[in-house]
Amino acid sequence: MNTQIFLSLTFLSFHLLSCSSPENYDVLIRNARIIDGSGDASYLGDVGIRADTIAAIGDLSKAKGNEEIDAEGMVVSPGFINMLSWAVESLIEDGKSEGDIRQGVTLEVFGEGESWGPLTEASKQALLASQGDIKYDITWESLAEYLDFLEQKGVSTNVASFLGATTLRINTIGFEDRQATPTELDAMRAMVEKGMKEGALGIGSSLIYAPAFYSSTEELIELCKVASKYDGMYISHMRSEGDRLLESLDELIRIAAEADIRAEVYHLKMSGQKNWSKYDQVVQKIDSARKAGLHITTDMYNYVAGATGLDAAMPPWVQEGGFEAWSKRLQDPAIRKEVAAEMKDPNVKWESLMQAAGTTDNILLVGFNNDSLKYLTGKTLTEVSKIRGKSPEETAMDLVIQDGSRVGTVYFLMTEENVKKQIALPYMSFGSDGASMATSGVFLKSSTHPRAYGNFSRLLAKYVREEKVISLEEAIHKLSGLPASNLKIKKRGLLQTGYFADLVIFDPEKVQDNATFEKPHAYATGISHVFVNGTQVLKDGEHTGAFPGRAVKGPGFEEN
Repeated sequence: MNTQIFLSLTFLSFHLLSCSSPENYDVLIRNARIIDGSGDASYLGDVGIRADTIAAIGDLSKAKGNEEIDAEGMVVSPGFINMLSWAVESLIEDGKSEGDIRQGVTLEVFGEGESWGPLTEASKQALLASQGDIKYDITWESLAEYLDFLEQKGVSTNVASFLGATTLRINTIGFEDRQATPTELDAMRAMVEKGMKEGALGIGSSLIYAPAFYSSTEELIELCKVASKYDGMYISHMRSEGDRLLESLDELIRIAAEADIRAEVYHLKMSGQKNWSKYDQVVQKIDSARKAGLHITTDMYNYVAGATGLDAAMPPWVQEGGFEAWSKRLQDPAIRKEVAAEMKDPNVKWESLMQAAGTTDNILLVGFNNDSLKYLTGKTLTEVSKIRGKSPEETAMDLVIQDGSRVGTVYFLMTEENVKKQIALPYMSFGSDGASMATSGVFLKSSTHPRAYGNFSRLLAKYVREEKVISLEEAIHKLSGLPASNLKIKKRGLLQTGYFADLVIFDPEKVQDNATFEKPHAYATGISHVFVNGTQVLKDGEHTGAFPGRAVKGPGFEEN
C-alpha cells in the first residue's frame, strides 16, 4: 500500500470514528414535551445546552450531557417575560428574584412611567426620598448604568427597561403643572436619543399620576418620534382605564400613528363597574388600528384588583410640586375640604380609583413606610376610618401625611368575565405590575398584591389547566415569543438553536399560584427547573444561588 492511500484510509477511519462519537453538551434535557414559544403544537424531544446557548433540539438520544435532566412528563419552554415589572428596588435588596424565578420568569422589564435612569441630582433626591423599607445608595446616572449595576451586583433574572416619560419630565421640568418649553423638550429628546443608543426599549408612560398627568399628547409624540428612529416601542398606563377609557385609547393610537411607533397598553382593564361593558368597544378600536397597519398590543395581570397608592384617589392638582408640597397642602383645612369633595365626586375629570372601586370596602391598605402604621396593613380603608372615627377621605389624607408616602393600596376594580376574555386576545402578553420578592426579611414588613408572587403561575393553573380559557401552547407563546417579538429583543423568547438558553421545565398538572389577598407572601409551586443564560437558577424547585442575569438591550443599542 503506498503512502498516499494509507494516509487517505487513516483520515477516513478517523473521520468516521469522530462522526460516530456522541455529541456532548453542558446540559442535556431528555424526553421533554417541547413548547417552543411560537404558538405551534408541542412535540417530544431533547434539548442540548452549551455555555449560554441552546445548541441542539430534537432527537439527542445518542448524545451525552455533563448534567442530564430527565423531563419525562414535563414541559420545557422558553423563559417567561414579565412585561411590567417593579423589581427595580427588590433586585437591589435580593438579586435572587425568587418570587418570579419560581414562576419561570427569566426577564424583568421595567419602566412604567418611571425609570431608574437617566437621573439628575433632583431626580436622584426624589428617588431617595421615596424609598421605603428597602434602602440603597444611587451610584449611577444613566439607565444603562443602572442595569449594568444590577448585572455586576448579581441578579438571577435578565433585566431590561423603557425610559420613563415621568422621569424625563422630572429631570427637566420638575413637578410643575405646565407644558415643556422648546428648550426643555429638546433636552428630553436628547435624553431619549442617548438612552435608546444605550439599549432602552422605548418610552414608558404612566399618565394618571402627577407629574405625568401634566404631559400633553404632543409632548409624548415628540419623545416617541426619537424612540421610533431606533425601533423602540411606546408603552403606556393610559390617562384613564375607566370613565375616559375609550378617549385614552384614542390618544395612544394617535401617538402610535403620528410618531410611527409600535405601542402597547399596560395592564389593559375596564376599571369600575359602570365601565365593564366597554370591553367590546376597546377591542374594536384596537383591532381597527391593527387592520390599518398600526402595531398595537396589550398586556395584563390576571386578577380583578389593581394596586398602586392613595395618590390615585386624590386630584392631581393637589400633588403638584412633589410629595412634600402635596403633604403640606393636605394639612391646610381649606384645601382638605376641597380635596375631600373631589374624592367623593363621581364626575371628576381625573382618574379616581376611589370612585372606580365603588366603595371603600374595596380599598385595601397594604404598604406603609412608618413602622407605627404597619399594624393597619391588610385592613380596608373603611375599617381604618372607623378605627379613627373619621371619613374615608379624611383618613386617606391623614395616612399620606403620617406615613410620608403615597401608601401602598389595592383597589378592586375589574370583573372576572373581562379578565378571561382579555387573556384570549391574540395580542395579549402578561406583566405582574409588582416587585419580585422573597418570603423573608425586609419584604415581610409590608403586604403586597398576590400578583407579585402568582401572576404567571395563575395563568397556567387557573386559566389554562382549570378553566381552559386558552391552550398551554397559546399561554407559553404569550409569555415568551410574543413579548420578545413585540420588544424586538434578539435571540430570546423562543426555544431555537442559537438562542440564549433561558428555559423553564415544569409539570403543567402541578404548577400552582398560592398567594392570596389575605396571605400574599407565598411562592408559586410546580416549576421544577429554570435556566438563565444556560445557568441553572432553580433546581428541583429550589434556588441554586446563581446570578447569571444580564442587561438585555433594545433594538437601537449601539456598541461603544
